[in-house]
Amino acid sequence: MQTLGMDREQIAAQFDRLNEPQKQAVRCTEGPLLILAGAGSGKTTVLIQRIAHILESGLCEPYEILAITFTNKAAGELKDRIERMIGPRGSDVWASTFHSFCARILRREIEQIGYRRDFSIYATDDSVRVIKDAMRRMEIDEKTISPKMILHLISRSKDARISAGEYLKENGDNYFNRCVQRVFEAYVTELKDANALDFDDIILKTVELLEQFDEVRLKYGGRFKYIMVDEYQDTNPLQYRLISLLSSVRRNICVVGDDDQSIYKFRGATIENILSFEDNFPGAKTIRLEQNYRSTENILEAANAVIQYNKGRKGKRLWTSAGSGDKVYLNKLANEYEESLFVADTILDAVARDKASYKDFAVLYRTNAQSNSIERAFVKCGIAYKVIGGMRFYDRKEIRDILSYLHLIQNHSDNLRLKRIINEPKRSIGARTVSRIEDLAAANGVGMFDIIDHAEHFPDLSRSLSALKQFAALIRHLETFRDTAPLSALVSELYTASGYVQMLIAENTEEAKDRLANLQEFLSTVTAYEQDGGSISLSSFLEEISLMTDIDQLEDGDDRVVLMTLHSAKGLEFDTVFMVGVEEGIFPGLQSMGDEAEIEEERRLMYVGITRAKKHLYILHCAQRMIYGKTGYYQPSRFIRELPAENIEKLYEDRAATREAFAKAPAFRVPAYRKSGANAAATSTVGTFRAEKTGDTYTVGMRVSHKTFGEGVIIALREMGNDTLLEIEFTDHETGKKTVKKVMANFARLTIL
Repeated sequence: MQTLGMDREQIAAQFDRLNEPQKQAVRCTEGPLLILAGAGSGKTTVLIQRIAHILESGLCEPYEILAITFTNKAAGELKDRIERMIGPRGSDVWASTFHSFCARILRREIEQIGYRRDFSIYATDDSVRVIKDAMRRMEIDEKTISPKMILHLISRSKDARISAGEYLKENGDNYFNRCVQRVFEAYVTELKDANALDFDDIILKTVELLEQFDEVRLKYGGRFKYIMVDEYQDTNPLQYRLISLLSSVRRNICVVGDDDQSIYKFRGATIENILSFEDNFPGAKTIRLEQNYRSTENILEAANAVIQYNKGRKGKRLWTSAGSGDKVYLNKLANEYEESLFVADTILDAVARDKASYKDFAVLYRTNAQSNSIERAFVKCGIAYKVIGGMRFYDRKEIRDILSYLHLIQNHSDNLRLKRIINEPKRSIGARTVSRIEDLAAANGVGMFDIIDHAEHFPDLSRSLSALKQFAALIRHLETFRDTAPLSALVSELYTASGYVQMLIAENTEEAKDRLANLQEFLSTVTAYEQDGGSISLSSFLEEISLMTDIDQLEDGDDRVVLMTLHSAKGLEFDTVFMVGVEEGIFPGLQSMGDEAEIEEERRLMYVGITRAKKHLYILHCAQRMIYGKTGYYQPSRFIRELPAENIEKLYEDRAATREAFAKAPAFRVPAYRKSGANAAATSTVGTFRAEKTGDTYTVGMRVSHKTFGEGVIIALREMGNDTLLEIEFTDHETGKKTVKKVMANFARLTIL
């Protein structure tokens, strides 16, 4: 259904609801503008209003506006809100991520720098595989030098515009750097031969185009009369160079950011870009947005107090008219097990007493290793949760295999993806044959698929000739679907013609069934993609998948507690936030000690964590913690000492949960902190429940089967938020022993007997 948009009076009414600094930012359309937008200050609303104001004032056409964000999710939200405000023409605004925008230019212009338009985009795992192959050829031991470390150094070099040939000159001549340089050179050559780019190349090659070809710079710099960049504090030097080149023609550049939320130095981001904006863009105006529309006064005072200890900042103070709200809860616990149970109990208490939903809660930690004890507690307590930063759907083996087929169909030079699926399913094409093909391709200066497609001309391949010709014929056959049929038809034909689905059916294991379900989900995604975008190309679909991030996978309607690192949480908000492990040596980490710039970055991370909370914030620290297999004793973080006493409520309750008690805890615990008589009905036994996820209806007395526990009878159902805890009595057929297990209805994967 097409969005009609608002009329002028409605748009004016929206504008009238803005505060005065927001209105100034909307009206300021000409020349460089820095909008210093504090957390929760309505920066997206300001961007939408500014775009609407520019268009309603007749200053340009929608396609002459470029709005750059850092995630596909943010870009999609921006575009949706623009269309809701100004109608269908809002779809012509270029709203995208840095990488998506640059990829769009490269698809049109990259031939000028020696690549074909059908280039592939390598994800991090793909790049690591290329590096491992190069290291193996050079006999560089992975135990001595990590492939991921080499990739990190290559990435940083590209950001700094340092080529492989300049690496030693810039970093010093020693054994380690000589190894890195050799791999760097091989890596660049391998990607070029495969007509492939990694994430860094997407921006680097775009910058090279704009620098080397004035006509390209004038074409795009002239096209966009207004350029807006969100989250400017997260840009790296290469992204700054891109922005400066694009805005050099019109100079109408508006950046929105918060220097207090610059937390991605490890990715190459530099806070200097935002601190030096006025110097880099002479005549720039700066507007501060300090009124917060997300959090309560106590939460904001805590954030303000912590961040004021940083010296490298422009300075602002968040405030709200929403009232004081609850104080920030501070609790010290004996160990990570107590910490985890406290989090679980507090969530269960809120779900039972206040009818809260699981999705209202987030648990934030400094490192992924801290999630283990939290997950164990949630499983024992029957709390549905989702870990951001774990295995993505698109990283599962079967999905990567299918995507590799699609990449090869799109780009025959993609040797990396070819090697992944040439024998998946099994085709009697062994590793020795693949190695011969690789050598022949290198000797003849062509891709591996070209050798396979003409295998009859190479005597060394005679023993595998039939299998190779069948593989080439499969890819050629699928190409016809790419050119003549919808994308969903191509995927369906790929499933069948490749033999991949038949392989999983033949396996007939629970794992194979799960993999088949994932393939069906992938096909559903492709179909939905077509319905959203009409007739779309394989290249655009692969490009979007390649550039997708973890946060893009976070579904708004998914009723689960979210577990994630503090870095992943930026840009999100939750009613209740638990910050766990706020201890010296963990947050801030040991690697930051003694380096004031690193400590300031860690403090900005603390600020980000605090400002994710809307209503309730819990800051937890332990006296003892086991992490990375070692038990240590920890002092409270310095950031806790920086919190204002008047805005803090100390809990410090004595609890008896130890490691042994945790290990013996039943599958479901009645929260220790639940007040007596509070919403007793919320945990009372009910007779019937319909699981929304599966559509199945469960009743007391019903016989069911579970793939691990076997057959059993439902003896009780207990409401918990938007789900129900099922108590099931299972019987061991061999011993006759009965055991009661407790599982969540929406996630148990039960079969009704």
